[in-house]
Amino acid sequence: MTFKELQIIEPIQKALSAEGYTHPTPIQAQSIPILLRNKDLLGCAQTGTGKTAAFAIPILQHIFNKIEYSSGKRKIKALIVTPTRELAIQIADSFTAYGKFTGIKNTVIFGGVKQSAQTRELNRGVDILVATPGRLLDLTQQGFISFKDIEYFVLDEADQMLDMGFIHDIKKIIAKLPHKRQSLFFSATMPPNIIELSRKILGQYERVTVRPEQATADKVEQAIYFVSKRAKTKLLIHLLQTENIHSTLVFSRTKHGANKIVKLLDKADIKAEAIHGNKSQAARQKALANFKSGVTNVLIATDIAARGIDIDELSHVINYDLPNIPEIYVHRIGRTGRAGASGIALSFCMQEERAYLRDIQKLINQKIPVITEHPFLNFDDDVETPSNKPTQQKKPRNKHQRSSKSGNSNWRNKNKNRRRPDSRNRN
Repeated sequence: MTFKELQIIEPIQKALSAEGYTHPTPIQAQSIPILLRNKDLLGCAQTGTGKTAAFAIPILQHIFNKIEYSSGKRKIKALIVTPTRELAIQIADSFTAYGKFTGIKNTVIFGGVKQSAQTRELNRGVDILVATPGRLLDLTQQGFISFKDIEYFVLDEADQMLDMGFIHDIKKIIAKLPHKRQSLFFSATMPPNIIELSRKILGQYERVTVRPEQATADKVEQAIYFVSKRAKTKLLIHLLQTENIHSTLVFSRTKHGANKIVKLLDKADIKAEAIHGNKSQAARQKALANFKSGVTNVLIATDIAARGIDIDELSHVINYDLPNIPEIYVHRIGRTGRAGASGIALSFCMQEERAYLRDIQKLINQKIPVITEHPFLNFDDDVETPSNKPTQQKKPRNKHQRSSKSGNSNWRNKNKNRRRPDSRNRN
């Protein structure tokens, strides 16, 4: 199937071709026809499946088909609400790319920065607004934003909205929306509280689901390292110095942990940067830009901050801490293996995280192979019993890896000039 077969209008097809897109992803192929019929949609899908294009393309097409040229100020016709600044920026960039031949204008607003530049854009008038909840309500209260002309509403990453404590803000936003509208609701997971929230937003809706198993098994090579808590950083340094890892996203459970990892890597002469909620917007954007351009090869992130990270040429994901929610594991490793590329996901598991590993393997319906040989295997804490010993294998090998396995203390110097190709947004 091609985008042309989905009845996409020519200006958007032209923009998609310019971005290198010809064939829709599964969620796009399922969602776009539903949305073009003006139906509400409940989508269970994670970042990396192409869901941004799945809702952006139909919204752009609807607005383009109804566009009325006048000298008056543009009115907000579509509102997309998302939990993090990075993800809001990414979504706005996608609308700009897909709509560049339509004449439709969008802007993005988020907290953590001064509002003056954002309010200037709003005063000029926009057709599509992408926003984080707090700044949206703040500028609405100040009179810069009106909800009365909104025809299309998207709530993205709803599970993370609730995890971040935005439920009351979301209820306030819902209460301000016009009753007559098309509503889209996306979440990576669908626990009961998310289902309950979706019922407050959606009318008669159709549901599209991209199963987590499909997102992990095909393209991402996975492996587990059993290691004690105190040896995790040593193991990370060892892998970065001895393996051909040219770009890796490392997940830490906490903000403090992310900062600590950066400091310990720096002592080992490995340049890394952290991205999390305590960092300023400027610092987060700089760290992300450095990582995308290859200035740094290692980015340490918390789950919430990582929601806006979309990089095609990401060779490795490393779970420094295993998540206690199995769907988050699926979301993390989906960062690599995008756009048809292969990827490797390595996870560190200490004794206290064994229960998390069992839940993850149950969700993805597969045993993750264990790396049985590494310098920091802790036999006191991390010995497998014969009854539950997982599948064993040798270390997964990047297809670009050289035959030499010797250590290399000049890892950073060897990689600092290696630049990845420009990444393209798959969402």
